Amino acid sequence: MKDISRRDFLKLLGAGTVATAATMAGCQNKDGDLNLRGTLQPQKGQMTYRTNPNTGDKVSLLGFGMMRLPVVEENAPKGASGREAKSAPIDQEMVNKMVDKAIEYGVNYFDTSPVYCQGRSEKATGIALSRHKRDSYYLATKMSNFAPGTWPREESIKMFYNSLKELQTDYIDYMLLHSVGGGQDGMEMLRQRYYDNGILDFLLEQREKGVIRNLGFSYHGDVKVFDYLLSRHDEYKWDFVQIEMNYLDWHFAHEIEAENTRADYLYNELAKRKIPAVIMEPLLGGRLANVPDHIVREMKEREPERSVASWAFRFCGTFPDVLTSLSGMTYMDHLDDNLATHCPLKPLTQEELDFLEDIAKKIYDLKNIPCTACQYCMPCPYGLDIPGIFTHYNKCIKEGNFAKSHEDSEFQKMRKAFLVGYDRSVPKLRQADHCIHCGACTMHCPQRINIPEMMQKVDEYVEKLKQGTL
Repeated sequence: MKDISRRDFLKLLGAGTVATAATMAGCQNKDGDLNLRGTLQPQKGQMTYRTNPNTGDKVSLLGFGMMRLPVVEENAPKGASGREAKSAPIDQEMVNKMVDKAIEYGVNYFDTSPVYCQGRSEKATGIALSRHKRDSYYLATKMSNFAPGTWPREESIKMFYNSLKELQTDYIDYMLLHSVGGGQDGMEMLRQRYYDNGILDFLLEQREKGVIRNLGFSYHGDVKVFDYLLSRHDEYKWDFVQIEMNYLDWHFAHEIEAENTRADYLYNELAKRKIPAVIMEPLLGGRLANVPDHIVREMKEREPERSVASWAFRFCGTFPDVLTSLSGMTYMDHLDDNLATHCPLKPLTQEELDFLEDIAKKIYDLKNIPCTACQYCMPCPYGLDIPGIFTHYNKCIKEGNFAKSHEDSEFQKMRKAFLVGYDRSVPKLRQADHCIHCGACTMHCPQRINIPEMMQKVDEYVEKLKQGTL
């Protein structure tokens, strides 16, 4: 199969083909901005599915990502943000309700990990799903042996069997080598986590036994690792691969962060080998659901009944080799909007794809920090709220409160908005000026952001604002 251009894959789809994609991750405001939302309602029995060519699984193109589960908010620490806020107890009752509704409308792919929700996601997922017939859903989890203490063979195997226990199952439908290519030396990390300790061989054996039905990996950053693992496809026979893909990363990933890999390359390399793609970050950590106001107006003029986020869902779902796309949903509103987009999903036309390419260029030109608020960098050993700092910085760019010069006509207004909002959203002792550039966070960032460098950038900007010397 030749590399698939946007025009090529539309020809492959045909007029009647439908598909989907999703993630509401990063929609942090429970009430949300009504201007971003849609008014469409989901239709029961209309979920869009894709068939896994390796197993024949009929998989919903909306996958439920169990990474940002709801918590009992009144028990969250006062002033907490990021992972600290998630230290509050998971709201199991709400998780059960959301899982029930998702299944009712046809969602059957549920993705978790031993490290999600501070290690509590698998248990909550197991409780919610065990109330349904095991053959009514597909379970995806990961070998998340990130820390040096989990690299030894016995610790990694212990993690695998604990996943089975927490998920209340005796087999995993979709098992991933988690976050390969992450860190400063992706190939070295791959070797230590999966080769030297024999864990890859162990997982291949579990697939042979049927304890794992599908084996794949999630890719985060170092393209040498991605290319190497695909070069061994004849040996390993990857059943699927999870990649980051959205309409901004399709062409601009490398420009946003030099070491990121363009999504079009990742997708096409999988398509060549007929390996189904599972999509993460279709909304880029919520950034594509919370776009600048002038872009909201453009999208709403075209599709007034659809949410801003639905454009990103439909972009990924238009590609024929996408098996499912993951949506990290915290509130029922997130689920409702996702279901409205997918039940059924309306694929993008070529003209709409061209429109999104123009939107991506406009977003790229804003020069945001490419943080998805995934929390992998936390906790910071020196107490910084890394996602909170980046979120505020990007928010001010989005809302037009980012001064480029003290000569800007509204400099004082923008200066006040940035500084006051910074102190309100990030406690002073957790702000960028307290970064000592230790680099402990950088190795964990899936976006491969040079976090200390960005902290210095934010701190210098804040100081110039305070002094009026921009």
